Amino acid sequence: MCGIVGLMANQAVNQGLYDALTVLQHRGQDAAGMMTWHEGRFLLRKSNGLVRDVFHTRHMARLKGNLGIGHVRYPTAGSSSEAESQPFYVNSPYGITLAHNGNLTNSDQLKQELFSTDLRHINTSSDSEVLLNVFAHELGKQGLYLSPEDVFDAVRRVHRRCKGGYAAVAIINGFGMVAFRDPHGIRPVVYGARQDDGGRQEVMIASESVALDVGGFELHRDLAPGEAIFVDMAGQIHTQQCADAPTLAPCIFEHVYLARPDSILDGAYVYGTRMQMGRKLGDRILRDWPEHDIDVVIPIPDTSRTSALELAQHLGVTFREGFMKNRYIGRTFIMPGQTQRKKSVRQKLNAIDIEFRGKNVLLVDDSIVRGTTCKQIIQMAREAGANKVYFASAAPPVRYPNVYGIDMPAANELIAHGRSEAEVGELIGADRIFYQDLEDLKSACREVNPAMQEFDCSVFDGNYVTGDIDDAYLAALEASRNDSAKQQSAGDHALVGMHNQDDDLDD
Repeated sequence: MCGIVGLMANQAVNQGLYDALTVLQHRGQDAAGMMTWHEGRFLLRKSNGLVRDVFHTRHMARLKGNLGIGHVRYPTAGSSSEAESQPFYVNSPYGITLAHNGNLTNSDQLKQELFSTDLRHINTSSDSEVLLNVFAHELGKQGLYLSPEDVFDAVRRVHRRCKGGYAAVAIINGFGMVAFRDPHGIRPVVYGARQDDGGRQEVMIASESVALDVGGFELHRDLAPGEAIFVDMAGQIHTQQCADAPTLAPCIFEHVYLARPDSILDGAYVYGTRMQMGRKLGDRILRDWPEHDIDVVIPIPDTSRTSALELAQHLGVTFREGFMKNRYIGRTFIMPGQTQRKKSVRQKLNAIDIEFRGKNVLLVDDSIVRGTTCKQIIQMAREAGANKVYFASAAPPVRYPNVYGIDMPAANELIAHGRSEAEVGELIGADRIFYQDLEDLKSACREVNPAMQEFDCSVFDGNYVTGDIDDAYLAALEASRNDSAKQQSAGDHALVGMHNQDDDLDD
């Protein structure tokens, strides 16, 4: 899970990119980067940390130009190395910079092809650098001058070579800005436009529509699966379908947890889909336990609040805020190690005793992944004086790893893997547990936008929509994604010499 943004304007874009990255910060808190284009030169600033910490006044002053891209990152395949922060850059052909959200499932194969056939060198373990080099190689076949059709032809060949879930935005030196989405539309990307004071068009491309909102851009639409958009240097928009057999199957976990509730993804308000999740979950509780003794519904802030409020209203039960959140602690789901996740929960949340004392409490969260957070929260509720503590998940049991760009860990680190719902409830210490049904989750999204018929639900059902995932791949993934592997990888990368992350790229 990362956030990307591209902006072509008739004025300096550094502040517009910064503002967009701040509202995409929820998609990645590990690193941030921005690259602008000015008079044939690329200017770069990227580093580990939050957007507000990476970009200072001196960096912003150097990021000149009316065209640029930005990225917020968290690692999906091991390393938190600063060298793997984005955007990435290659000088041949033309000079291209790219930012990417997602994961290539055939990255190892592509690395071999790039070295042995395309004669291109990969300097990091990031699949984003692989995607950039594949795109650069295919673009180089088009010749010295590029038309929109040339760009689309290159994207078409990228789709034929690359597997997995990906959304990318890039700048081609002297030609314009391009973005494309994988043939299944697994990872989100939208675009929109605004008029400057002189009536000239300016264009933004981003992971979520909230980035457009903060910049005053009108949302045009999502990119269709397999589609590419090219904005030439005159600001004209060109789009074309570039996949051979596109099928919309977006990641449903975007609606469960990843996206902001005020975003619109594939024509569906995330806020609306989460409201429907609360109603569906309420239906299940009433169906399975019509004579429940729940006194109060309390959300685990912040992602579950929308679902929890709708659930409480559906049950006719009081809704209360029982936890206060320290907003200076990052999202525990995306923290790189189990020890850090455990430590952060108590720092992140504090219980309001009066809302728990002597009550039968239903705690609601968006999902249960490792079980680390909810186990501690249940214990906090008991310490605050709760009589009974029930737990509800707005999502089904997470039993399988994600391979398309979300750092769902190895299967054996998922608390629901190989366990029944009752066994999970016992492990986390709940008196009773309720999960969303998968079909109800799909229906919650379809009821907001009926055009969304298929989804990537692989973390819940183990069905990977790209059709290229086998046991050998998952075993290799597990070896690279468990916490010990991440700690080792981070240590290894700390010893590697780093290139300048704040520089002109033509020096």
